Amino acid sequence: MTTSFKPELLLQPGTVVTGKWNGKKYKLERVLGAGANGQVYLASVGRSVCALKIGTEAAELQGEANVLASLDGKERGRGRPPFLLDVDDFQFNGRALPFYSMRYVPGIPVRSYLRRHGGQWVGVIGHRLLERLAELHEAGWVFSDLKNDNVLVHDYGRVELVDYGGMTAMGRAVRQFTEIYDRGYWSAGSRTADAAYDWFAFAVLWLHATDAKRLFQLSRSRLPQDRGIEDLMKLIRSNPKLRPIEQWLGKALRGQFRDTREALKEWRAAHRASDAAVRSRIPAWMTGMLVFSAALCLTLAALWLF
Repeated sequence: MTTSFKPELLLQPGTVVTGKWNGKKYKLERVLGAGANGQVYLASVGRSVCALKIGTEAAELQGEANVLASLDGKERGRGRPPFLLDVDDFQFNGRALPFYSMRYVPGIPVRSYLRRHGGQWVGVIGHRLLERLAELHEAGWVFSDLKNDNVLVHDYGRVELVDYGGMTAMGRAVRQFTEIYDRGYWSAGSRTADAAYDWFAFAVLWLHATDAKRLFQLSRSRLPQDRGIEDLMKLIRSNPKLRPIEQWLGKALRGQFRDTREALKEWRAAHRASDAAVRSRIPAWMTGMLVFSAALCLTLAALWLF
């Protein structure tokens, strides 16, 4: 069980953290987030920046660092830069605090990205997130604490997962979760780590991103013994943004995919079908006008360049 990070151990921006063993110096710029077992800061080291997680329990942070190191090892051939950069501890107010540094991930949470750029990005973001989850599941891990704040989006829908404190080996009891994303909270299954645990949270993520007010109202209005998948499905059916992928979301909530690669394939197919249905509803004259307008713009651009 994780413990809350003590407020008196929070460090102020401008603090310099010096590793006891590796000697690296990190200047803390600002707080990025807080978890159950630590605080994450944006830190500068030389001319570069990184994310620095500081905790109180060395074993817990070392466990997280080991997970990141194992993932880096498995992904070395995928062309990705390493996520884990350094593991050390430092002295603060007479006690040793463990920390690790990792690659800084720019971006904003899913809900904020959709509000800024539009709901048409659901398909792309979901596809890239499922790809990432598939890689984790194939490596034997479940992310477990999948939620809006832990999925950052940047650069035309590129997705990164952050806060790996909840990562759990397949078959073990989930280490960290957020109630509203937890299938146990909705009486939809156990808290044993499997791929379906992440699929459930993935489905709830889209309700949170597109319909947060009604989702939280629902969670507060139902007694624990009355909450269930059908409550979430009613929200999906009455949500114009999610209704076209209702069947896919229902399978995710019920854990009905063979594996995450199958979920990814069906997600892609569901969005292609949804896009085709939207195009079929556009009047022919409007399609012609759009094509004509695009051609005219290209012609004018060519003349201007000439």
